[in-house]
Amino acid sequence: MRRLIRYLLSPSDRRALRWTDSYSLHRIVYDLFENVRGNDKQSGSGILFVDKGVKQGMSRVLILSDRDPRTPRRGTLETLLLPESYLSAPAYSFEVVVNPTRRDNRSGRIIPVCGPEAIKDWFCAHGPAWGFSVRRDMLQVAETHVDRFDKKGMTATIARARLTGRLEVTDHGAFVKSVCQGIGRARAFGCGLLQVVPAL
Repeated sequence: MRRLIRYLLSPSDRRALRWTDSYSLHRIVYDLFENVRGNDKQSGSGILFVDKGVKQGMSRVLILSDRDPRTPRRGTLETLLLPESYLSAPAYSFEVVVNPTRRDNRSGRIIPVCGPEAIKDWFCAHGPAWGFSVRRDMLQVAETHVDRFDKKGMTATIARARLTGRLEVTDHGAFVKSVCQGIGRARAFGCGLLQVVPAL
């Protein structure tokens, strides 16, 4: 059963943990869990997370994991079990931060998808593989930004987009996999966690 965890950190917690960018947040989140994957890079880590910003002075990180976290060195954790029945509804409201990309046919390079309309097209086109369909007229690109950070002496760049809307489940197995394993690229750096609420 998946654990849905809210991680709350004060400004002093952030300073003590040296949270300065996406790479340091990756380290902070992954340090909460035992590494059960080892050197097997093909299997998923079992951890998804997203930075939910600051509210009332506290930084909030939402985490979905397949195992219990350790007691954090700083900050507080609130953990709920996510029952399998939660993912059995036919439709959901959702929010997700994604790294929208495509492969360039000429160079073979992975390049970002830019612009709200192109991002909507990209998301709607991928929906069936992720187990759902999306009404484009209800899909909102709420925020986009380019995130740059130092990773082992090299500059990493991730284009992020925060999307909200409503989805209809078309393939239950694929949908559950999408929620539990995340969607798109850059999942180790806070993208891909599909946050869903059953729609009335």
